Amino acid sequence: MDLTSLLIFLAIGAVAGWLAGIVMRGGGFGLVGNIIVGIIGAVVGGFAFGLLGITTTGLLGSIVTATVGALILLLIVGFLKKTA
Repeated sequence: MDLTSLLIFLAIGAVAGWLAGIVMRGGGFGLVGNIIVGIIGAVVGGFAFGLLGITTTGLLGSIVTATVGALILLLIVGFLKKTA
């Protein structure tokens, strides 16, 4: 992975984490938190979309996939925090 790909990957993670934070709690998690939530969300979203047979392409598709995955991740974390 070259530097440009890494920067795009981190930018997509930051945008997806920020969007998920806005939707779920009305604010982001800071730059590093947004990137972490977005990257984990990309993995979760890719897995979930794969199970449903949905394929996405391009930059917008990557952001949508990562954001949906981040939303799923935040829902699960919120549920686990309530039960603990």
